[in-house]
Parts: sequence; C-alpha cells; structure tokens
Amino acid sequence: MTLRWIVFALAAFVMNFPVLATLITAFKSPAEVSRNPSLWIEAPTLANFATVLTVSDRLNVYHYLWNSTVAALIGAVLPMLVAFPLAWAMVRRGVGRGVLFPLVVNLRALPLIIFAIPLYMMFSVAGLLDTRLGLGLLLSVVNLPLALLLLVNAVAEIPTEIEEAAHMDGARLPRLLFRVVLPLCRPALITTFIFGFITAWNEFLFGLMLTTRDAVPMTVGASFFFATSGGGVQWGVAAAVMIVAALPPLCLGLVMYRRISGSMVAGAVKG
Repeated sequence: MTLRWIVFALAAFVMNFPVLATLITAFKSPAEVSRNPSLWIEAPTLANFATVLTVSDRLNVYHYLWNSTVAALIGAVLPMLVAFPLAWAMVRRGVGRGVLFPLVVNLRALPLIIFAIPLYMMFSVAGLLDTRLGLGLLLSVVNLPLALLLLVNAVAEIPTEIEEAAHMDGARLPRLLFRVVLPLCRPALITTFIFGFITAWNEFLFGLMLTTRDAVPMTVGASFFFATSGGGVQWGVAAAVMIVAALPPLCLGLVMYRRISGSMVAGAVKG
C-alpha cells in the first residue's frame, strides 16, 4: 500500500510539474528567476501579479477575461441548444443518423487551420471580425461535434419506456423534450457545457486570427505580457498571467466536477 501511494505521488508530481513550476515562477522576482531556476522561492513576491492586474493603455487583463468569458459562454451554450433536439431526432427518428452524424463528428478531427481563410473572409463580409459574438459563434461550431456526440449517447441511454409513458399521458413533443428528456440528460448537458467552455476558453488560433483589439480573448491577450521593452521575456509576469488565465476554467471544473457523474436515469424503469 505504501509503495502504491509513493508511485501515485511521483506520477502526480511528474504530470503536474509544468503547472507547479509556472506557479512558483509567478512568485519570483526577475532577478531570482535568473539565478534560481529551482522550485524553491527565496523571497516570494506578488509584483508579477500586480503587473498583470494593473490596467494600462496597452494592456487590460480584465478586458481580455471578459471577452473570453462572453465568447466561451456562447461557444458552450449555443452548441447545446442546437445539439440537444438534433440528438433526440437522430436517436428516436433516425434523422441524419447515417450521414449527418458521422459527417459532423468527423469534422472535428480535421485541423482547424484549413478553415482559417474562408472563415476570415466570411466574418469580414458579415462584419463579425473583432467581435465577441463572432468569436463565440465560431467557437460554437468548433464545439458542436463534441456536444452532438455526448448528447446522442445520452439520449440513446434513456429507456424508451419513459418517453412512451409520457406520450400516453398526453405529452406533446415540446413538453416531451423539455420536461422529460431534458432533465434526464442533465449530467450529459453539464459535461457538455464544461468541456465546451474549457475548449472555447483555451482556443488560441481563431482568437488570434479574428480579433485585433475589441474582442481579444485571454489566450491571445496573455501573450502581450511576455515581452519587455528590451525584447526579452518577463518570465515571472508570463507565469503570473498564465495562472490568471487558467483560473476560470479550473474553478469551473472544480465546482461542477461532482455534478458530472450523477445519473438521473438509473432505476427509472423497473424490471
């Protein structure tokens, strides 16, 4: 048992070493970062975080955080609204199950860079460049395959007897979907939202390509803190801004973790 815990602790340390090193670097002064690359902090300081959280004419971390929050919420919620009724239609009515479903899911396997040029042209014509709405809509498209895959599996696990009983009680399609099926899919919906939010929050390519000032997300804005006026890298500031950027999705995952694994279908139908 002791050996097992030692192996587990070593594995956890190795897997989380980059995060730990970044966190420790964030509390070091520039001079200490240069002379002390170890995990030991000689003189902890909050100066790096103060630099990151101080608003200037060129850098505003709160603006970047707000942009990412709005775009990630759109990119997480909209795919759920589209995928939920589509997933039910695919499972219960067979709509698009043979062609549309594998086509949408396999699109996620393609490298996103191949869509860069046509998307940029489309967004330019539509006036969606450098807007939170435009970025959120694009992130919705990125998250749609995963949302559809998760919700198709969730609907398929719901016993048909539950829907048949609701139909016999007079429930029409809208009520059946949103009063019967939707609550049973809640764990899958929560999982879909969390993964969608984290994926949208971490997106860098389209944030860099489609935004310039007004809608710059945190992933892109964080890179603005790295360079110094002399052209070097502020490692302490860079580490601090990465920690700040990681906090929202980390907190969401920790808060919602216990609500992912529950199942509201278990035991719903008696044998």
